[in-house]
Amino acid sequence: MRVLGVDPGERRVGLALSDEDGRIALPLRTVPRGKDSAAVVRAIVDVVAEKEVGEVVVGLPLRLDGSEGEAARRARAFAVLLERSLAVPLTLWDERLTTVAAERSLGEMQVHGRDRKGVVDQAAATILLQSFLDARTPKTWDEDPSAALSEPPVPAGRRGRPERRRRPRGSSGR
Repeated sequence: MRVLGVDPGERRVGLALSDEDGRIALPLRTVPRGKDSAAVVRAIVDVVAEKEVGEVVVGLPLRLDGSEGEAARRARAFAVLLERSLAVPLTLWDERLTTVAAERSLGEMQVHGRDRKGVVDQAAATILLQSFLDARTPKTWDEDPSAALSEPPVPAGRRGRPERRRRPRGSSGR
């Protein structure tokens, strides 16, 4: 089942789409947001139908302390409008710092100016959606999970004691 991630900003709404297995989030597009939220809702509803989306995740920008500010209230109001038009479930998901992470990633990739404005919302939606997908995907282990946390055995030196590694000459070890 495909999942659509929605990062509702004041000027633009970023969209990201999962693969059919619901494991990997990929950037999809950015929808400009004017005064008419209904136009944005229609655009998202069209994507849901076109891409055969089974669930929508809308970012909820909580403050660092977990409380809700004005941005979270706007996101909730937008989610209510969107949910009324959807035939699939909608989930609000904590998206703290997704835009910051997206900006940082784009900066590292040397994406600047207009190019950056066009994709930062998609990147934030992708980070939001991937965190949602990761949280709901059951973890599987090929073996006992505690074995992955244990340290490998220390090779024994002479007389059964752990082998001491010697530093190269001239090395202070600092």
